[in-house]
Amino acid sequence: MFDNVCRFLAESFSADFATWLLGESISLTQLSPSELSLEPIRADALILLQSDEIVLHIEFQTEAKAEIPFRMTDYRLRVYRKFLRKRMYQVVIYLQPTASELVQQTAFVLENTRHEFGVIRLWEQPSEIFLNTPGLLPFATLSQTKDKTRTLQQVAEAIEQINDTRTQSNIAASTAILAGLVLNKELIKNLLRSDAMRESVIYQDIQQEKALSIIIRQLCRKVGTVPPAQLLKIQALDSTQLDDLAEALLDFSDLTDLEAWLAQNQG
Repeated sequence: MFDNVCRFLAESFSADFATWLLGESISLTQLSPSELSLEPIRADALILLQSDEIVLHIEFQTEAKAEIPFRMTDYRLRVYRKFLRKRMYQVVIYLQPTASELVQQTAFVLENTRHEFGVIRLWEQPSEIFLNTPGLLPFATLSQTKDKTRTLQQVAEAIEQINDTRTQSNIAASTAILAGLVLNKELIKNLLRSDAMRESVIYQDIQQEKALSIIIRQLCRKVGTVPPAQLLKIQALDSTQLDDLAEALLDFSDLTDLEAWLAQNQG
């Protein structure tokens, strides 16, 4: 869930991230891992943005992992193979405080090979960095602040000043999810308007994931183990179709009922 939120923010507000991480207001577009010769090591943790001159590689992590230095090196070489003349800036952004020494690592070292990359530990970053830019607001409560509740209040006030309703909704929902790493849910609900969050892409995706999880559990109870082929078809259903399936499965008795329903309701 946190990976998805961070990916959404970086891709939707790439100019804000470029200003923060590169110190330049550069127009960036998404770079698909499939363009880099090899399959991604872990696609859900990988954010690649590019301009004509630079590639920005961001890894958001909720916990320290020993394989991070190698992954950064591997992707630097992949980008070099594809774009010989492009500069590349790589940064690992850790979301939660930890005593692990792994979050201090800024280089991969192997015999005569050394590759360095940037590391940002959000809990060491001043809150002011995030409070004045819409795309960065959701990270403010994870920053260096003694009063996280007050910081969330400041974020909520800033969100209220966003004129575009869709942007406001997406920022509010993203803030609520990331703030959940450090604050309790009731406090977050009290400070952020739930009606605004319901309109966001992030909120809707989460609700659909929850609905999908419930439906699959109900199907397993009704018809037994659902084969992978049918699972893929269910995951491809939109929210309206999921609602229809949730109602229809009450009458299912075996797997053939599910197969028949999917055959009839998938275009």
